[in-house]
Amino acid sequence: MRSVGTVLGLVILATVVATFARRWRIPAPSLLVVAGLAVALLPGTPQIEISPQIIGLVVLPPLLYASAEEMPWQELRAVWKPVGILAIGLVLASAAAVGAVAATVTPLSWQMAFVLGAVLASTDPVAVTALGRRLALPPKVQVLVQAESLFNDATSLVLVRVAAGIAIASAAANWGAAGGQFLLLAGGGTVIGAAVAGVVALIRRRTEEPVLETVIALVTPYAAYLLAEAAHTSGVTSCVVAGVVLGGRGDRLTNARIRLQLHAVYGTVVFLLESVVFSLIGLALPAEVRALADGDRAWPLYALAIAATLIAVRLLWLAPLSAVVQRKGGIGRMNWRLPVVLTWAGTRGVMPLAAALSIPEVTKSGTALADRPLVLVLTTSVVVVTLVVQGFTLSPVVRASGIALEPAHTEREEAEARSHLAHAGLARLEELAELETAPDIVLDRLRRALSARLDDARDRLTESNGTAAATESAGLVYRQLRRDLIAVETAELQRLYDTHRISDTTRRRLQRSLDLEEARLADA
Repeated sequence: MRSVGTVLGLVILATVVATFARRWRIPAPSLLVVAGLAVALLPGTPQIEISPQIIGLVVLPPLLYASAEEMPWQELRAVWKPVGILAIGLVLASAAAVGAVAATVTPLSWQMAFVLGAVLASTDPVAVTALGRRLALPPKVQVLVQAESLFNDATSLVLVRVAAGIAIASAAANWGAAGGQFLLLAGGGTVIGAAVAGVVALIRRRTEEPVLETVIALVTPYAAYLLAEAAHTSGVTSCVVAGVVLGGRGDRLTNARIRLQLHAVYGTVVFLLESVVFSLIGLALPAEVRALADGDRAWPLYALAIAATLIAVRLLWLAPLSAVVQRKGGIGRMNWRLPVVLTWAGTRGVMPLAAALSIPEVTKSGTALADRPLVLVLTTSVVVVTLVVQGFTLSPVVRASGIALEPAHTEREEAEARSHLAHAGLARLEELAELETAPDIVLDRLRRALSARLDDARDRLTESNGTAAATESAGLVYRQLRRDLIAVETAELQRLYDTHRISDTTRRRLQRSLDLEEARLADA
């Protein structure tokens, strides 16, 4: 009962803190970590130990899947080359740099320093997505940061396994075998994730039962993760691939009512899991510190040195890469603010913590792995530093860089898209009028509603404060025709996105607006 009460108390605490974070426009992961750390320091707080199985099997799959679902295909295809360079090259460089610094300034052996470097080498998709959700970054920049964090897992996971094998068995690194392992993890995870997505897409096309659709959506990330792990490939990669594939086709698999329901259910699940897991990071640190030996009490200085190393290596890697990309794009004068923003957005989070917790406690000879507690403390403290320092300052850094999209830009893009949708609906309406398939009174009503939408879009484009006319349901014919027009507007919306006229964010927002209207028509 005590453990159940602790879990319920943690859920309540995390939910309250996350709610206030949203209201105060503060990054929820950063505030949750601070709140968890504050609670852990209070007298009488029970000691909480994080289980790697709980994080790996319960928390990570839905959070990774939700992050991957938000990844737009169009922008992802545009940045896949730099993403590949970052997901492999930067991970290797970060692991080597952190390992060298840790072996120099900390009491860790070189083997465990290498383990620490491998654990902290990759950015975290859960933290990056949660922090970047409210930033007005250009679409390609946002996708670059998210895609890097989603696809660098295979590299980091192979490094962790190689490093842990060296530390536990005191064997030399077999880099040929490591390369094959990387291909197995990444390639196998990709194949299994794509296969799961294909099966799920076939099932979802053949059902319109809301409860069944919700269950399928909740089970999908766990199926992708567990099947890949059972096949000894990367469960994280499988989950990410399934999310990317299904996320790009989600609007075509279900109707508006089910999409709205899935959005609400998944939003709740992600909110609760993110709230709990980031609180746990703060709660776990004091207990891990208490387990340290007396000779490791300089851990705050070690953590700061390692965090600074990660930031420096990331900036040194991104600056020339950004210069090359901009030069190929025909930009004469280099914009050095972009690599600074990309550097500051590369936070660590749940994945490094799960990797550190998975390190065995004993060596092959049966003796305790002496440096494991310090690796756990340094991993958790670096995660806390990046989430708090970079998390709280990321928004000001983005604003100061001048690359953030102005609110007027987003409003103008949305207004232009609404204008195109209204024109498409009016064109379809004129076709119906010529065919005389509906009463004139119904056609006039629909025409007035679409004209009002068009006038509202024009007002927005001219920076006026117009309000869109609300469409009321009136009669079976009206609802049927309005659904037909919504289908036309949806097709036009997809065309605007496919031709690079609007961003994925605008497409999702307008699609949700059309789904809400279609759901209201179904309820009438």
